[in-house]
Amino acid sequence: MSLADQLTLARAAAVPLVVVLFVWDFPNHDWWATGVFIAAMSTDWLDGRIARRTGHTSPLGSLLDPVADKLLVLTVLIVLIDQDVFPGWMVAAIVAREFLVSGLRLAALERGVVMQARDLGKLKTWSQATAAAIGGFAAAGAWDDQVAWWALLVALVLTWLSGLDYARVAPGLLREPAGLALVRLLVVRVLADPQLAPSASGKRPDGRLARAAPRERAG
Repeated sequence: MSLADQLTLARAAAVPLVVVLFVWDFPNHDWWATGVFIAAMSTDWLDGRIARRTGHTSPLGSLLDPVADKLLVLTVLIVLIDQDVFPGWMVAAIVAREFLVSGLRLAALERGVVMQARDLGKLKTWSQATAAAIGGFAAAGAWDDQVAWWALLVALVLTWLSGLDYARVAPGLLREPAGLALVRLLVVRVLADPQLAPSASGKRPDGRLARAAPRERAG
């Protein structure tokens, strides 16, 4: 398992620790919980940087990275409802969007189409994480809850804008013929891991012959 994958797993493993720190009533527990949350979320930037520098990505990391982000951020947002920092309807609207987009991704994946993260999607993730951190500091008494409310409102708007962006491109992807969807999937895999691409001699960089794709039967 690569270092980037280990960081992703560590981010997911930090979820119960953050919850316990928020819920367990001891002096400065909200400060500790928020600090651990920020440290855990910073690994998202770090594991991406490591993967790009080494040029190595794994299917496990590609699958777990967005799951770990959503699990950590949404858990903190939900916990902060109980702390009377965030209104439940705003967090519910964010969670609903995440389920809807995840459903679109699964539907596309069944057709062999990988819906890549879009720029708005990346922006909404960090807006949610920022709102969660601000909410944690508000729970600790660093500033008024209204600051956290406005931060979450910005995150909510960006969350649904990015959801509408996915919904805009999804119909075209889902209508793609199976052959075109397969080509798109292969291109995405090669871009993610250049070692999969064969050279002009038909050999991969590891020296093995590239296997020809099977032909589709007519009719």
